[in-house]
Amino acid sequence: MLETSTPFSTLIRTATEQQHNEAEHSTFMRDMLGGQLGVEAFYRYTAQLWFVYAALEKHSAALASDRVAGPFVKPELARLASLEADLAHLGGANWRDELSALPATAAYAARIEECAGDWPAGYVVHHYTRYLGDLSGGQVIRGTAEKLWDLPKKGDGVRFYVFEDIANPAAFKRDYREALDRLPLDGPEVDRVLDEARLAFTMNTDLFRELGAEFSARN
Repeated sequence: MLETSTPFSTLIRTATEQQHNEAEHSTFMRDMLGGQLGVEAFYRYTAQLWFVYAALEKHSAALASDRVAGPFVKPELARLASLEADLAHLGGANWRDELSALPATAAYAARIEECAGDWPAGYVVHHYTRYLGDLSGGQVIRGTAEKLWDLPKKGDGVRFYVFEDIANPAAFKRDYREALDRLPLDGPEVDRVLDEARLAFTMNTDLFRELGAEFSARN
């Protein structure tokens, strides 16, 4: 177990503060949520999320019984079906034909797949940075998107951010962090996992940077 008196959920939060802040305050997110970009930017962003969550959820069944990753694999978190409903609403019936991954998205999804295949603790890191972010800051994105583009409240277009099977998000997040604190990590593995957490946020920032460049080029 952890050879430190500091809970791992605290370690991972403090270790990633800088990278988390950079991702949260990207130019693309600021411009999109500030209303300077149209709904097509939100659609394109949602499409990139499809690749990330396809990678995460592709391995859920296989990892459900894993000693390290298993406690985090919960069906109430699954987002892929909601993402597909949102993409159909935002992009129309042919949304799959328009689906394409930016280079940063492809690299991000590939890294998740790599961790899922041979490093469950690394998979947990990516799971944590995505799903707990969706339950927290993701709710700000949902509310802003509803207002900016007249999307139905908690309906088509923003279903990705609506966790209908989680009645108490605060309690769920507390239980999730307690599970992080019970991860069987020690020694160099702790540092390796914290490095992966920093990488996860950096990969999000890279994705936002490429989205920003794409929409700057259009204007």
